[in-house]
Amino acid sequence: MKINRVGIIMNGVTGRMGSNQHLLRSVAAIIKQGGVKISDDQAIMPDPILVGRSEGKLRELATLSGVNPKISTALPSVLADPQYTVYFDAQSTDRRVDAVQQAIAAGKSIYCEKPTASNTAQAYGLYTLAKKAGVKHGVVQDKLWLPGIIKLRQLIATGFFGEILSVRGEFGYWVFEGDSIIPQRPSWNYRAEDAGGIIIDMLCHWRYLLDNVFGKVQAVSCLGATHIKKRWDENGRPYAATADDSAYATFELANGIIAQFNSSWCVRVRRDDLLTLQVDGTRGSAVAGLRNCVSQQYNNTPRPVWNPDIDQPINFFNGWSDVPTQRAMDNAFKIQWELFLRHVVLDEPFPWNLLEAAKGVQLAEQGIASWKKRAWVTLEPLAE
Repeated sequence: MKINRVGIIMNGVTGRMGSNQHLLRSVAAIIKQGGVKISDDQAIMPDPILVGRSEGKLRELATLSGVNPKISTALPSVLADPQYTVYFDAQSTDRRVDAVQQAIAAGKSIYCEKPTASNTAQAYGLYTLAKKAGVKHGVVQDKLWLPGIIKLRQLIATGFFGEILSVRGEFGYWVFEGDSIIPQRPSWNYRAEDAGGIIIDMLCHWRYLLDNVFGKVQAVSCLGATHIKKRWDENGRPYAATADDSAYATFELANGIIAQFNSSWCVRVRRDDLLTLQVDGTRGSAVAGLRNCVSQQYNNTPRPVWNPDIDQPINFFNGWSDVPTQRAMDNAFKIQWELFLRHVVLDEPFPWNLLEAAKGVQLAEQGIASWKKRAWVTLEPLAE
């Protein structure tokens, strides 16, 4: 078996997403399965080095991973090492631009979390810089490989919906303030001065999800809110929440589909999953969560009549059918990691690049502009 080793600098993976989704469930899992098989006698094997500011946290994570990666607190020296050809960034957004610029200058292939920057100019600048340097580049767009979304795409491909009319997304959960119950998210998420906020976080997701599954986003109307004004940080100290924690957005797609997404860290869940998408079409509807999807055909659609004086005789949860799982579905982050590694080694196409990342930041930035203007904002195309 010929092993194609790929040295990967993994910067910022001591955080929640970096450690759980990218190291443990993706890169370490790929190593444990024997790499990414590309033929009967060849495989791609990641060779990671973990980089961060805390040597102690890095050592703990390296041990936890079960694959014994190397560690370093000196990013410049690791970037200068030719055995590491890929740079991955999972730091907080305000640290990403400078580090990615350094990695591009060092000639590394770039793969990083989103948002790639806190504004469109910086995000687009990373794309143009990588393009000019001739390095390969990609951004995490994990929700495209969620089992629920894959099932939705299968329904679309078969013409199940007829003409799609609208998409309604509900995302979020209650993030505890931190005074009496430990919060599930880091405190910087709720400080605008640290590039926090749900609009910059989630509208980047909704851009690639809509663009790739339903149609290109051409305009946005968004209202943000900071519902919880005071929170407590990791050390139990109170701080003012200055970033938006909820966003209520409507998107106009180029093909006429209307999409509405509510995103909130101040909502209690009474739906099938933390993220649900309802897609309504002329011939059928479907509701997808992270893993599951149910559908209702035209002929199975009930015929309700408005009558508030009697108990509702229809159970609206009946009449929906599970969309079956037709094939095994791996972790969404791991799937994209494998695709990027194939892109690096085999030069296979990888369309989810830094330009797509800039489009996500653009939608978030224009969503904030819409909120401030209290008006619809049209998205200008970004040149390739």
